[in-house]
Amino acid sequence: MKKILFKGCGTAICTPFDENGVNLKEFEKLVEFQIENNVDSIIVCGTTGEASTMTMEEKIATIKCAVKTSNGRIPIIAGTGGNNTKQVIENSRIVQELGVNGLLIVTPYYNKCTQNGLIEHYKEIAKNVNLPIIIYSVPGRTGVNIEPKTCLELSKIDNIVAIKEASGNLSQVAEIAHLCGDNLNIYSGNDDQVLPVLSLGGIGVISVLSNVLPQYTHNMVQNFFDGNISKSTQMQLDAIPLIKALFSEVNPIPVKAALNNIGFNFGIPRLPLTQITAEKEAILKTELAKYIV
Repeated sequence: MKKILFKGCGTAICTPFDENGVNLKEFEKLVEFQIENNVDSIIVCGTTGEASTMTMEEKIATIKCAVKTSNGRIPIIAGTGGNNTKQVIENSRIVQELGVNGLLIVTPYYNKCTQNGLIEHYKEIAKNVNLPIIIYSVPGRTGVNIEPKTCLELSKIDNIVAIKEASGNLSQVAEIAHLCGDNLNIYSGNDDQVLPVLSLGGIGVISVLSNVLPQYTHNMVQNFFDGNISKSTQMQLDAIPLIKALFSEVNPIPVKAALNNIGFNFGIPRLPLTQITAEKEAILKTELAKYIV
């Protein structure tokens, strides 16, 4: 059985930007808010954190801030993925010295590597770092899908412990669970599919929703684990309109607007992402108001 980095709700946390770079004071506030509201892990510098438009210096400062603020209370996992294997290794080695508990490594994008290329990419990274790795399949953003048989091969590597599965294909999730069993833990990468993935043996979610509803998202997953399946299912279904609003434009455009709406100062996304449209923000506010008093 592979090491479990966390079980439950991990927040794919946003990064606040201002004219000086990363607003670490505001970021610290969100990290504390997450921990106070019982999330089980925080994932820094992932897709939702806009890692693709951050400098390495900004990433290091943000990860350090998360580690320091958490102070060991919950695991901190850092995104270090990219499409240059050598650079991913270099960045991962830097990050593992910052006190994080694991790495989230998305598939290479743009290169369009083969499944064999994926295996070799992750093998090379895994043998050059000491931390547990969550591989990340999100073909809608990268153009590359980690197929079930590839997951099986990767699950044989000791420090590849989990997959964030965001393909949206539940048949594929079932096949991965069937082939890999306890050798590859599965996290839902889609907030609208948390319960289906848990029902197939998943152990949690890496969530966008929990940026704004950390306690709710934690409770939804915990209810499932506690055997309160009907309660958990109802929470999943009730949250669908808000989840839909949070993905009405490219993530993290709406969730940054949502954080601003509930009292944080997270600014706007960096170009080439833009501000949410007024029409979609109005819908988002309406859905948020059902949860935020």
